[in-house]
Amino acid sequence: MPELPEVETVRRGLEPALVGRRITRVELRRKDLRFPFPARFAERLTGARVDSLTRRAKYILGHLDSCETLILHLGMTGRFSIIRPDGETANLGEFYFETGGEGPHDHVVFHLEDKTRIVYSDPRRFGMMDLATRDEGESHKLLKDIGVEPLGNQLSATYLADAFRGKKAPLKAALLDQRIIAGLGNIYVCEALHRARLSPKRKAGTLVRKTTHDPRLDELVRHIRDILTEAITAGGSTLQDYRSADGAAGAYQQRFLAYDREGESCHTTGCSSVIKRIVQSGRSTFYCPTCQK
Repeated sequence: MPELPEVETVRRGLEPALVGRRITRVELRRKDLRFPFPARFAERLTGARVDSLTRRAKYILGHLDSCETLILHLGMTGRFSIIRPDGETANLGEFYFETGGEGPHDHVVFHLEDKTRIVYSDPRRFGMMDLATRDEGESHKLLKDIGVEPLGNQLSATYLADAFRGKKAPLKAALLDQRIIAGLGNIYVCEALHRARLSPKRKAGTLVRKTTHDPRLDELVRHIRDILTEAITAGGSTLQDYRSADGAAGAYQQRFLAYDREGESCHTTGCSSVIKRIVQSGRSTFYCPTCQK
Protein backbone atom coordinates (compact mmCIF):
# COMPACT_ATOMS: atom_id res chain seq x y z
CA MET A 1 0.00 0.00 0.00
CA PRO A 2 1.36 3.47 -0.84
CA GLU A 3 2.46 5.35 2.24
CA LEU A 4 2.57 9.05 3.07
CA PRO A 5 5.55 9.95 0.80
CA GLU A 6 3.95 8.19 -2.18
CA VAL A 7 0.60 9.91 -1.56
CA GLU A 8 2.34 13.28 -1.25
CA THR A 9 4.14 12.56 -4.54
CA VAL A 10 0.76 11.97 -6.19
CA ARG A 11 -0.71 15.14 -4.68
CA ARG A 12 2.18 17.22 -5.98
CA GLY A 13 1.79 15.65 -9.41
CA LEU A 14 -1.94 16.35 -9.56
CA GLU A 15 -1.74 19.90 -8.22
CA PRO A 16 -0.61 21.77 -11.35
CA ALA A 17 -3.15 19.93 -13.52
CA LEU A 18 -6.15 20.32 -11.20
CA VAL A 19 -5.87 23.48 -9.14
CA GLY A 20 -7.62 26.47 -10.68
CA ARG A 21 -9.49 24.39 -13.25
CA ARG A 22 -13.13 23.36 -13.48
CA ILE A 23 -14.37 19.81 -13.80
CA THR A 24 -16.66 19.70 -16.83
CA ARG A 25 -17.65 16.04 -16.64
CA VAL A 26 -17.03 12.94 -14.52
CA GLU A 27 -17.19 9.43 -15.97
CA LEU A 28 -18.01 6.68 -13.49
CA ARG A 29 -17.32 3.38 -15.18
CA ARG A 30 -18.66 1.41 -12.24
CA LYS A 31 -20.95 2.16 -9.30
CA ASP A 32 -18.33 1.72 -6.58
CA LEU A 33 -14.71 1.29 -5.60
CA ARG A 34 -14.11 -0.01 -2.09
CA PHE A 35 -17.41 1.65 -1.18
CA PRO A 36 -20.25 3.01 -3.33
CA PHE A 37 -19.78 6.53 -4.64
CA PRO A 38 -21.76 9.15 -2.69
CA ALA A 39 -25.17 10.23 -3.98
CA ARG A 40 -25.04 12.35 -7.15
CA PHE A 41 -21.25 12.16 -7.07
CA ALA A 42 -20.64 13.03 -10.73
CA GLU A 43 -23.35 15.68 -10.75
CA ARG A 44 -22.02 17.43 -7.65
CA LEU A 45 -18.51 17.61 -9.12
CA THR A 46 -19.57 18.84 -12.56
CA GLY A 47 -18.88 22.56 -12.93
CA ALA A 48 -16.87 22.83 -9.70
CA ARG A 49 -13.47 24.50 -9.71
CA VAL A 50 -10.62 22.95 -7.68
CA ASP A 51 -9.32 25.78 -5.49
CA SER A 52 -6.59 23.83 -3.71
CA LEU A 53 -5.24 20.31 -3.20
CA THR A 54 -3.99 19.21 0.21
CA ARG A 55 -3.15 15.96 1.99
CA ARG A 56 -4.33 14.61 5.34
CA ALA A 57 -2.65 11.34 6.33
CA LYS A 58 -3.03 9.16 3.21
CA TYR A 59 -6.03 11.12 1.88
CA ILE A 60 -5.79 13.69 -0.92
CA LEU A 61 -8.31 16.51 -0.44
CA GLY A 62 -9.57 18.60 -3.35
CA HIS A 63 -11.16 21.78 -2.00
CA LEU A 64 -13.85 22.98 -4.42
CA ASP A 65 -15.47 26.37 -4.99
CA SER A 66 -18.80 24.61 -4.44
CA CYS A 67 -17.94 24.49 -0.71
CA GLU A 68 -17.43 20.72 -0.88
CA THR A 69 -14.24 18.72 -0.56
CA LEU A 70 -13.37 15.77 -2.79
CA ILE A 71 -11.74 13.07 -0.64
CA LEU A 72 -9.48 10.58 -2.46
CA HIS A 73 -7.70 7.49 -1.12
CA LEU A 74 -5.49 5.28 -3.29
CA GLY A 75 -6.02 2.05 -1.37
CA MET A 76 -3.45 -0.58 -2.34
CA THR A 77 -3.21 -0.16 -6.10
CA GLY A 78 -4.93 3.13 -6.95
CA ARG A 79 -3.15 5.41 -9.42
CA PHE A 80 -3.73 8.60 -11.37
CA SER A 81 -2.58 9.56 -14.83
CA ILE A 82 -2.88 12.96 -16.46
CA ILE A 83 -3.72 12.81 -20.15
CA ARG A 84 -3.30 16.06 -22.07
CA PRO A 85 -5.52 16.99 -25.03
CA ASP A 86 -2.74 15.95 -27.45
CA GLY A 87 -2.59 12.48 -25.86
CA GLU A 88 0.63 13.12 -23.95
CA THR A 89 0.66 11.56 -20.48
CA ALA A 90 2.15 13.78 -17.79
CA ASN A 91 4.59 12.41 -15.21
CA LEU A 92 2.92 12.00 -11.84
CA GLY A 93 6.07 10.73 -10.25
CA GLU A 94 5.45 7.49 -8.45
CA PHE A 95 2.04 6.44 -9.68
CA TYR A 96 1.32 6.12 -13.38
CA PHE A 97 -0.92 3.50 -14.95
CA GLU A 98 0.17 2.59 -18.46
CA THR A 99 -3.24 1.98 -20.01
CA GLY A 100 -3.63 5.66 -20.89
CA GLY A 101 -7.23 5.90 -19.76
CA GLU A 102 -8.69 3.02 -21.76
CA GLY A 103 -7.74 0.00 -19.66
CA PRO A 104 -10.06 -2.44 -17.86
CA HIS A 105 -9.10 -1.01 -14.46
CA ASP A 106 -9.71 2.66 -15.32
CA HIS A 107 -12.77 3.36 -13.18
CA VAL A 108 -13.11 7.16 -12.93
CA VAL A 109 -12.25 9.88 -15.45
CA PHE A 110 -12.31 13.58 -14.53
CA HIS A 111 -12.67 15.79 -17.61
CA LEU A 112 -11.31 19.32 -17.11
CA GLU A 113 -12.14 22.57 -18.86
CA ASP A 114 -8.84 22.58 -20.79
CA LYS A 115 -9.66 19.09 -22.18
CA THR A 116 -7.20 17.37 -19.86
CA ARG A 117 -8.36 14.03 -18.44
CA ILE A 118 -7.42 12.79 -14.97
CA VAL A 119 -7.84 9.01 -14.96
CA TYR A 120 -8.13 6.96 -11.77
CA SER A 121 -7.11 3.31 -12.19
CA ASP A 122 -7.33 0.66 -9.49
CA PRO A 123 -6.97 -3.09 -10.25
CA ARG A 124 -7.98 -4.19 -6.73
CA ARG A 125 -10.53 -1.43 -6.16
CA PHE A 126 -9.47 -0.81 -2.54
CA GLY A 127 -9.35 2.93 -3.14
CA MET A 128 -12.23 5.23 -2.28
CA MET A 129 -13.76 8.60 -3.16
CA ASP A 130 -16.17 10.69 -1.14
CA LEU A 131 -17.48 14.23 -0.85
CA ALA A 132 -17.58 16.28 2.33
CA THR A 133 -19.21 19.63 2.93
CA ARG A 134 -16.91 22.49 3.85
CA ASP A 135 -18.61 22.66 7.26
CA GLU A 136 -17.72 19.05 8.03
CA GLY A 137 -13.99 19.61 7.70
CA GLU A 138 -12.06 17.13 9.80
CA SER A 139 -15.26 15.95 11.47
CA HIS A 140 -15.98 13.88 8.35
CA LYS A 141 -16.18 10.16 9.14
CA LEU A 142 -12.98 9.38 7.20
CA LEU A 143 -10.91 12.09 8.90
CA LYS A 144 -12.26 12.59 12.42
CA ASP A 145 -10.18 9.94 14.23
CA ILE A 146 -6.85 10.60 12.51
CA GLY A 147 -3.86 11.57 14.63
CA VAL A 148 -1.28 14.31 14.14
CA GLU A 149 0.67 14.76 10.92
CA PRO A 150 4.20 13.32 11.27
CA LEU A 151 5.68 16.33 9.46
CA GLY A 152 3.64 18.85 11.45
CA ASN A 153 4.58 20.75 14.59
CA GLN A 154 2.25 18.68 16.78
CA LEU A 155 4.45 15.60 16.60
CA SER A 156 6.98 15.76 19.43
CA ALA A 157 8.58 13.52 22.01
CA THR A 158 6.21 14.94 24.61
CA TYR A 159 3.20 14.13 22.45
CA LEU A 160 4.42 10.53 21.94
CA ALA A 161 5.12 10.14 25.66
CA ASP A 162 1.53 11.15 26.45
CA ALA A 163 0.20 8.78 23.77
CA PHE A 164 2.41 5.88 24.88
CA ARG A 165 1.96 6.24 28.64
CA GLY A 166 0.77 2.90 30.04
CA LYS A 167 0.68 1.24 26.61
CA LYS A 168 1.62 -2.43 26.57
CA ALA A 169 1.38 -2.67 22.79
CA PRO A 170 4.64 -3.17 20.86
CA LEU A 171 6.31 0.07 19.84
CA LYS A 172 5.85 -0.63 16.15
CA ALA A 173 2.11 -1.23 16.58
CA ALA A 174 1.77 2.04 18.51
CA LEU A 175 3.54 3.98 15.76
CA LEU A 176 1.26 2.44 13.13
CA ASP A 177 -1.85 3.45 15.06
CA GLN A 178 -3.41 6.08 12.79
CA ARG A 179 -5.20 7.60 15.78
CA ILE A 180 -1.79 8.61 17.12
CA ILE A 181 0.18 9.49 13.98
CA ALA A 182 -1.48 10.05 10.62
CA GLY A 183 -0.20 8.32 7.52
CA LEU A 184 2.86 6.64 8.98
CA GLY A 185 3.14 3.19 7.41
CA ASN A 186 5.04 -0.06 7.72
CA ILE A 187 8.07 0.78 5.58
CA TYR A 188 8.97 4.05 7.24
CA VAL A 189 8.27 2.82 10.77
CA CYS A 190 10.78 0.01 10.23
CA GLU A 191 13.33 2.50 8.93
CA ALA A 192 12.76 5.05 11.71
CA LEU A 193 13.05 2.43 14.45
CA HIS A 194 16.30 1.16 12.95
CA ARG A 195 17.80 4.64 12.86
CA ALA A 196 16.63 5.33 16.42
CA ARG A 197 18.05 1.95 17.57
CA LEU A 198 14.71 0.98 19.10
CA SER A 199 13.30 -2.53 19.00
CA PRO A 200 9.91 -2.87 17.32
CA LYS A 201 9.04 -5.48 19.95
CA ARG A 202 9.53 -3.39 23.08
CA LYS A 203 6.42 -2.09 24.84
CA ALA A 204 5.66 1.49 23.86
CA GLY A 205 5.09 2.45 27.48
CA THR A 206 8.69 1.59 28.41
CA LEU A 207 9.84 4.83 26.77
CA VAL A 208 7.80 6.90 29.23
CA ARG A 209 9.04 7.83 32.68
CA LYS A 210 7.07 9.19 35.62
CA THR A 211 7.82 12.87 35.00
CA THR A 212 9.61 12.80 31.65
CA HIS A 213 10.37 10.52 28.69
CA ASP A 214 13.25 8.47 27.35
CA PRO A 215 15.55 10.75 25.28
CA ARG A 216 15.31 8.22 22.46
CA LEU A 217 11.79 9.49 21.79
CA ASP A 218 13.37 12.78 20.68
CA GLU A 219 15.62 10.83 18.34
CA LEU A 220 12.69 8.82 17.04
CA VAL A 221 10.70 11.95 16.17
CA ARG A 222 13.72 13.43 14.39
CA HIS A 223 14.25 10.27 12.36
CA ILE A 224 10.57 10.02 11.42
CA ARG A 225 10.69 13.56 10.02
CA ASP A 226 13.99 13.01 8.24
CA ILE A 227 12.97 9.73 6.63
CA LEU A 228 9.64 11.01 5.35
CA THR A 229 11.24 14.18 3.99
CA GLU A 230 13.96 12.19 2.25
CA ALA A 231 11.41 9.76 0.80
CA ILE A 232 9.22 12.57 -0.56
CA THR A 233 12.27 14.18 -2.18
CA ALA A 234 13.20 10.83 -3.72
CA GLY A 235 9.69 10.28 -5.10
CA GLY A 236 8.74 7.53 -2.67
CA SER A 237 9.58 3.85 -2.56
CA THR A 238 8.66 1.67 -5.49
CA LEU A 239 7.31 -1.73 -4.48
CA GLN A 240 5.80 -4.36 -6.77
CA ASP A 241 4.12 -2.63 -9.73
CA TYR A 242 4.68 1.04 -8.89
CA ARG A 243 6.61 2.92 -11.55
CA SER A 244 7.07 6.50 -12.60
CA ALA A 245 5.78 7.68 -15.96
CA ASP A 246 9.18 7.20 -17.61
CA GLY A 247 9.39 3.64 -16.25
CA ALA A 248 11.90 4.42 -13.53
CA ALA A 249 11.42 3.08 -10.03
CA GLY A 250 11.10 5.33 -7.01
CA ALA A 251 14.51 5.97 -5.54
CA TYR A 252 14.07 5.68 -1.78
CA GLN A 253 14.01 1.87 -1.59
CA GLN A 254 17.69 1.97 -2.56
CA ARG A 255 18.38 3.57 0.83
CA PHE A 256 16.58 1.05 3.04
CA LEU A 257 18.60 0.09 6.10
CA ALA A 258 16.11 -2.46 7.45
CA TYR A 259 12.95 -2.89 5.38
CA ASP A 260 12.97 -5.94 3.06
CA ARG A 261 16.62 -6.72 3.92
CA GLU A 262 16.09 -10.02 5.78
CA GLY A 263 19.35 -11.93 6.15
CA GLU A 264 21.50 -9.05 4.92
CA SER A 265 24.20 -7.38 7.00
CA CYS A 266 23.23 -4.53 9.28
CA HIS A 267 24.79 -1.30 8.02
CA THR A 268 25.40 0.12 11.49
CA THR A 269 29.10 0.78 12.01
CA GLY A 270 30.63 -1.93 14.18
CA CYS A 271 27.62 -4.24 14.02
CA SER A 272 28.19 -7.77 12.70
CA SER A 273 24.55 -8.87 12.95
CA VAL A 274 22.06 -9.40 10.12
CA ILE A 275 18.57 -7.99 9.60
CA LYS A 276 15.82 -10.25 10.94
CA ARG A 277 12.21 -10.50 9.81
CA ILE A 278 9.29 -11.17 12.15
CA VAL A 279 5.53 -10.79 11.73
CA GLN A 280 3.62 -8.34 13.94
CA SER A 281 -0.13 -7.94 13.55
CA GLY A 282 0.05 -9.61 10.17
CA ARG A 283 2.76 -7.30 8.82
CA SER A 284 6.42 -7.97 8.18
CA THR A 285 8.83 -6.22 10.52
CA PHE A 286 12.52 -5.90 9.66
CA TYR A 287 15.03 -4.97 12.35
CA CYS A 288 18.48 -5.64 13.75
CA PRO A 289 18.26 -7.70 16.98
CA THR A 290 21.68 -6.44 18.06
CA CYS A 291 21.42 -2.70 17.43
CA GLN A 292 17.76 -2.18 18.26
CA LYS A 293 16.88 -2.55 21.94
